[in-house]
Amino acid sequence: MNQAPTMDGTLETEEVKLGMRRIAVASVIGTTVEWYDLFVFATASALVFNKVFFPGFVPLIGTLLAFGTFASAYVARIAGAALFGHFGDRRGRKSMLLVSLVTMGIATFCIGLLPDYASIGIWAPLMLLALRVLQGLALGGEWGGAVLMAVEHAPANRRGLYGSWVQIGVPAGTLIANLVFLLSNAMLPNGAMLAWGWRVPFLLSVLLIVVGLYVRMNTSETPAFQRIKRADEQVRVPLIELLGKHWKQVLLGGVATMSTGTSFNLIVAFGLTYGTQTLGFTRSAMLTIALISCALCILMLPAFGRLSDSIGRKPVIVGGIVAEALLAFPLFWLLDTHEFSVALLGYLLMMTAFAANYGPIATFLAELFGTRVRYSGLSVSYMLSGLLGSAMTPIVTTALLSATGRASSVAWFMVGSAVISISALLLLVETHRRHSAPTISHGW
Repeated sequence: MNQAPTMDGTLETEEVKLGMRRIAVASVIGTTVEWYDLFVFATASALVFNKVFFPGFVPLIGTLLAFGTFASAYVARIAGAALFGHFGDRRGRKSMLLVSLVTMGIATFCIGLLPDYASIGIWAPLMLLALRVLQGLALGGEWGGAVLMAVEHAPANRRGLYGSWVQIGVPAGTLIANLVFLLSNAMLPNGAMLAWGWRVPFLLSVLLIVVGLYVRMNTSETPAFQRIKRADEQVRVPLIELLGKHWKQVLLGGVATMSTGTSFNLIVAFGLTYGTQTLGFTRSAMLTIALISCALCILMLPAFGRLSDSIGRKPVIVGGIVAEALLAFPLFWLLDTHEFSVALLGYLLMMTAFAANYGPIATFLAELFGTRVRYSGLSVSYMLSGLLGSAMTPIVTTALLSATGRASSVAWFMVGSAVISISALLLLVETHRRHSAPTISHGW
């Protein structure tokens, strides 16, 4: 049997490699389902929700209210991270992934069944808000568990690579969400799209949930958690220990990751609105641009994750953040040409910068924390970044454009986010050389 030594001294057999591929595929499929559910809402917020659930307002205000509902999930994600993190550190990673997947699926499917504002008035957006919060709770626990299933199973010299596979769920879920909306938009007239066509992407999520459950039920618990469980070293209340002993890592990790949410939502949420409502691109054109960009990102994420295994997490992430800042203004210069191919180039450049930033960040955050509080630490830190970056980006950028009438104000917002993130990142230690520690409670 072929064997290759890993950096922590273990032997990586063909059986281990096959098992890791299975876990990586399960992680990608599961997170794709979750992020599809999340970003199908973002796409609908940019294209139809202002008319379906907030029809009494001018388009810009209706869009802001739709994005406000979109942002509400990010507040719920913090609560979900704490809740699922507690049980993930106490009971295990796998069980929490199954619960979160089912919760997300139910919430997304029910959104597709909601009556609109014309039918029940103010109750329609309130029910939408409630289901959006339920989505946030589910995602708050899902992402961290998926990362740990990949990273804690991986050989020490492949953690960056396998952690980046989990990140593929973001562009893959967005790609599928945009593709479904693109097909619906192409096949249906505008009236039918507003009447019932927007519901199809939400109802179709039930098919993805079935696939996600199947692949996740056929994976095993992580070796790292099994070790602390055998030693009976689980923390009684992980969140208390996390905030008492590791609050700096949580806070700095969240701020360091903030620019990933800013740049991605600038593309997939604000960019759709700006392109269609301000520049006059058709919905199909903007959805196609986003779709092609996400396809590129899927290819780039593992490449940057693997690079972080060779040269370190921080150099790759820093390079991505710097590129995001440098491309902020060129992105809008290219969009403002009103040319499809030129606008696509702007998207592809920014998405490449995002991939360098986002690919290694999951593994980097996981390596900041010991096994006993890793689920809680990773989840809370990442969901904090979502609240700081992803949640506010569509609202702030839409408001900035309305107040100034200039896309440059949005570019400055991107630059500011990048500066804040890189400042926090530089205060954190490099993690990719951290392998097995002498004690079970703090090692792998």
